[in-house]
Formats: sequence, structure tokens, C-alpha cells
Amino acid sequence: MTLTDIVVGTLNSMPDWQDEGIILGNKPYAELHSITTILTKSRGRYAGLVKAGQSSKKRSMLQPGSLVDSQWRARLDEQLGTFKLELLKNYSALIIDAPLRLSALSSICAILESSLPEREPQPTLWQATTAFLQILSLSENDIEWLNFFISWELGLLKELGFALKLETCGVSGSTQELAYVSPKSGRAISKPAAGVYADRLLVLPMCLGGHVKIDKELTAGIRITGHFLQKNIYNPIDKQLPSARKRLANMVEMLNW
Repeated sequence: MTLTDIVVGTLNSMPDWQDEGIILGNKPYAELHSITTILTKSRGRYAGLVKAGQSSKKRSMLQPGSLVDSQWRARLDEQLGTFKLELLKNYSALIIDAPLRLSALSSICAILESSLPEREPQPTLWQATTAFLQILSLSENDIEWLNFFISWELGLLKELGFALKLETCGVSGSTQELAYVSPKSGRAISKPAAGVYADRLLVLPMCLGGHVKIDKELTAGIRITGHFLQKNIYNPIDKQLPSARKRLANMVEMLNW
């Protein structure tokens, strides 16, 4: 066996793949490079080195939320590996003049980056996230896409094993007069069953299946999903909700919706 055969055999055995991905985050590495994390269509959350990732040419492509064609390669499968990325769609550029939408985009990327296990396929979350990015960029109604954002967070909780049960009352089993959510169990609670404990419960808005009309429904929805993200995902690892998610909640709180 010649040296050329050995080199070619080594290169051919190097683990590599090509897939679509959504940029989730970047961290500077050395002087010019960056460590980039993406959610891939087929392989879940992956990280890799992007050479010259801090250059002005690549910085715009590496914005969170950008859809890219990604090529990953490493000498060994367990190594960090390197990315070659080609921009397919820059969603942040499409909503650059909409601070609330930009905040939502930053929020979903930060949540995915900090909550998903590495290298585990997430086909349902991939479909939900790409669909939400399209809705975010195309919808002319802020209330419409915010409803989809709340649904996206509920879907994330479900995929990670923490689905909320909002269809029936957790006390009586009734489907009538659902008005609250237990902050401990994530079960809906009807108005009669809540009784004197109503002030200890989260208000269930109609956008999540509640039967009692309230003011600031979207604020209530964002508060519910935020509570269970913190309780089930971030408390066990002694972390707080990403700052981008807190910022979005504050912005929605200030609106009259």
C-alpha cells in the first residue's frame, strides 16, 4: 500500500455530511474564527468551527435564524468538526425593521441552542421551526404570528417530554369552563374546581383553549409557556430562561393584546 493509498483511504473514512440547517448561535474562537451551532434538518443540533467566521463577509450569513446549506467534516465523529456554510435565506434581514419579530427570532434560536441535546434528530422541531420562520417573515398580523410562537413553545415542551394537558380539567375531568393551569402539573383547571385557589393558578387564555375571555391573552399565553420552560428545562440545569426570551415577554407585556 502506497502513501497515497493511505492518505486517500483516511480522507474517505472521515465522517462528513451535508444538510440544511438553521443558525442558532456563534461564539468567537481565536482571532478570526467562530464556533457555530445549527439545528439541522436530519441530525439535530450540531456545532462546528467556521473558519474566518468573524469576518465581515461571513458575519451576516451567521446571524441567528439564517437558513443555510451546511457541510460538516471531522477526522473523528466525536470531534468538533468544521462547517462550510452557504446562505439560503437570511430571515433576520427580512424583518430588520420589526423589533418584536427580531426578538422572537432571537428567542427561538436561543431556546433551541440551550435546550436541545446534541446530535439527536429533531424532525418535528425542524418542521415547526422552519414553518414558524416563514410565518414570522410573511404574516402581516402580529397577533397571528405570536399565536404561532406560543404554539411553537408548547410543541417544544412536548418534544422534550413535558407536554401540557390543557384539554380537560385535572381535578374533575370536565371540558367545561376551563380557566386556569396548575403551575405544578401543567394541567388545565376549570373555574368551579379552582375555588379559593384560583389566585395561585396561571390564567388559561382562549388562545390555549380557555373558556373565559380575559384581557391580554397573548401575555397570558407567553407567561404559561415561559413558566414551564423555566420549570422543566432550565431549573434542572440551574439556568434561567435566555435573555432574548425574557426580552420578548417584556415587549409583549407592554402591548395591549
